[in-house]
Amino acid sequence: MSLKYVKRATHEQLPAIMAIIDHAKAMLKADGSPQWQDGYPDEATLRRDIAAQNCWVLIVDGQVAGTATTIVADDANYHDITGGHWENTVDPYMTIHRIAIGPNFAGQHLSSLFLSNLVSQYYQQGIRNFRIDTHAMNQRMQGLATSFGYQHRGKVYVDEPAENHEDNARLAYELNL
Repeated sequence: MSLKYVKRATHEQLPAIMAIIDHAKAMLKADGSPQWQDGYPDEATLRRDIAAQNCWVLIVDGQVAGTATTIVADDANYHDITGGHWENTVDPYMTIHRIAIGPNFAGQHLSSLFLSNLVSQYYQQGIRNFRIDTHAMNQRMQGLATSFGYQHRGKVYVDEPAENHEDNARLAYELNL
């Protein structure tokens, strides 16, 4: 049985985190998705995430198996939602960004374990509203979100670089516990 746990990332783990992010970018590219194809997220983004203590890693048998960034704050990208609405617009919410699992850990359902641990961390701190967004072509993330109980709420636009406006469109999901 392998030991699996979640902890805040350190700068020493940045090379492993970037390798996971680079692999995720390659998978998205192979899927034909424009998500994460313009250099984002880059090392500077992840350094800021780590410095702000917003970056988490999933550790499996002592190795960095996954990475994710969590933010508890009002996200300006979520102010305008089309084709629906947020169910909870009053309580603080935690958003999960930049979640990815390394290639050596694929097929082990670690994304669900990772997501569960992250939600549990913030639930213990009193957060009951959780959000995720992803590109319409990112079927893996959509499957993870819906399997975990997130509800599709509409479409938001993110401010990461893109060739055209619709490349910035993201399906918005919400989970209320």
